[in-house]
Amino acid sequence: RVRGVRHKVRDGDMLLLNADEKSVIVRPSASTEETFQHELVDRQKKKARYAAMRDDPAVTKDNVPITLMINAGLRDDMSALATTGAEGVGLFRTEFQFLISATLPQRERQQRFYRDVLDAAGDKPVIFRTLDIGGDKALPYLKDETSEEENPALGWRALRLSLDHAGLMKTQARALIEASAGRTLNVMFPMVSEPWEFDNAKAIFEGQMTFLGKLKKQLPSKVRYGAMLEVPALAETLDILLPKIQFLSIGTNDLTQFLFAADRADPRLAERYDWLSPAILRFIKRVVDTTDGHGVDVAVCGEMGGRSLEALALIGLSALTDSLSSHVVKEVLYRPRPCRDELIAHKIRFLAKTCGLNGSFTSSHATNHFGIAMFLFQTLKKSTSLWGFGFLWA
Repeated sequence: RVRGVRHKVRDGDMLLLNADEKSVIVRPSASTEETFQHELVDRQKKKARYAAMRDDPAVTKDNVPITLMINAGLRDDMSALATTGAEGVGLFRTEFQFLISATLPQRERQQRFYRDVLDAAGDKPVIFRTLDIGGDKALPYLKDETSEEENPALGWRALRLSLDHAGLMKTQARALIEASAGRTLNVMFPMVSEPWEFDNAKAIFEGQMTFLGKLKKQLPSKVRYGAMLEVPALAETLDILLPKIQFLSIGTNDLTQFLFAADRADPRLAERYDWLSPAILRFIKRVVDTTDGHGVDVAVCGEMGGRSLEALALIGLSALTDSLSSHVVKEVLYRPRPCRDELIAHKIRFLAKTCGLNGSFTSSHATNHFGIAMFLFQTLKKSTSLWGFGFLWA
């Protein structure tokens, strides 16, 4: 969002948009436009170079595997599995089908859609997130019930809305179950605040499984349940939740705005939405440590994993599964020299814990995103650990 943009841009103005840097140049000079064109050519060359590596294994220099998956929400998104070499869909947003429909999609329509998605994925896993609507994703046929909220992001949305509309969730559960007949169904519940919410959502799916079984319908060969950790309160009850789930996805977008009480859509709070903040690093490290030994797959889902330094920090924190937007593909460049050794992992964890290393990290750095980023950058570079990651912004 740019304040006063209508007073700065006129009809017919040339605009140069750099989505990577989140910048727009209005009425550029000839030299600026020429430089921009050169950058576009270089970008295309990088895309071609990394595209040739799409089938190479995603590993660090010392052979530590990284699982890279894509985010999707439409049937057409599934083609990105082939073009990126991703290992599956870490987040399939089922609400997109509802958002583009003028009326509530019927069960048969949902079922066909989910089956088409699974067919397109082949033998690669797809994690379906149940409806995440409400807030900034209002449905026209539910608008009257959600439009009066003063703080939609913290209001009646996602799993809260689905549990209150049990019929809506039962319909989606049955559609997913029938579409996954004979296959593995991976289902994830969004915005879980407390374990009882997960229990209630799972009970709806289990009830539909029992119902379809009595009808002699073919069921999924396996159902794997997971939760999105976006509400910080859930981290305090992971000991209760972990025995009940097979996977956990840390949703960094909402998690960050909830931790900082900073609306991510408000440009005035952009500097407070900081993924290299010690608060974020400590939080993620604590979650990863808590899940260790429980047999629960942990992934990071959100824009954080698609940014260079932040992705390196996540790997240093042992968050080794990343689910990204399909237009952001991260390739790992293998080198024979050691890369992800215990030294760098120790350094990043120490940074998250103390905001300092050998006394060289001052308090002024701790309050400045650029300072933290540069410190992490130099630490990684000097240790040669994890150095050699290539990032393709498709």
